Amino acid sequence: MKPVIRPLKKSLLICIAALTFASCVTQKDLIYMRDKKEALEIFKDSEAPDYKLRANDELYITIKSLDDISTNVFMQSGQASNNINLSPYSASLMSYQIDSEGNMEVPVLGVIHAEDLTIPEVTSLMQDSLQYILSHPTVTVKLVNRYVTVLGEVANPGHYSYSKERFTIYDALGTAGDIMDFGNRHEVVLTRNEKGENRRYILDLSKPEMLSSELYYIRPNDMVYVKPMKKKFWDMRTFPYGFSIAFVSAALAVYSVIR
Repeated sequence: MKPVIRPLKKSLLICIAALTFASCVTQKDLIYMRDKKEALEIFKDSEAPDYKLRANDELYITIKSLDDISTNVFMQSGQASNNINLSPYSASLMSYQIDSEGNMEVPVLGVIHAEDLTIPEVTSLMQDSLQYILSHPTVTVKLVNRYVTVLGEVANPGHYSYSKERFTIYDALGTAGDIMDFGNRHEVVLTRNEKGENRRYILDLSKPEMLSSELYYIRPNDMVYVKPMKKKFWDMRTFPYGFSIAFVSAALAVYSVIR
């Protein structure tokens, strides 16, 4: 009996060892911006063109002047001049939305065509229009709906808001708790809507050249998806050892009885 059982045990050990090595994640798989050079290397900052407004974008607008009473007419319901730290939801309730035709309606100023304009351009346009209405007006315009969706092999996938003008792909992943061990840093998918077209880009975050890529900075409503590595299928950390050993033991016992 022993000559039969021993080869079976040996085969089982070989299979477990093979699966263990197949599921191993190396240090090479986990490093961002990997480079063999130890010296300082400088990359030219990628251009981050100003975001052009689109339909359904929401703008939080504050207007101040020497005549504070006159500026009250421009405030949305619930808005106050001292609202400095607002949650995205609260700011959305007190914002001006760009309609499907690219327009937004502002009290006194009327309809403003904001689509395809940048935030600085809208600010300048409104400030020039108010020169003859208010005394030394100051206009501040903020984009409310800055969101990024991070999915896949990250610690905390979800839909996140951000307020930074220059928000990088690494910022987005950091907000989601970073990539998990079995996340593929060589094939991170970025989807972005540009001029009515959904475009898909594949990013290799292990390369330092990412620092100068035109895709380094996130745009509002981007989606980041981290693919799982093929090694995850053989992940031995979730392997049912107890069940497998019990099954093999039972099979050997049945085989012994039959013999």
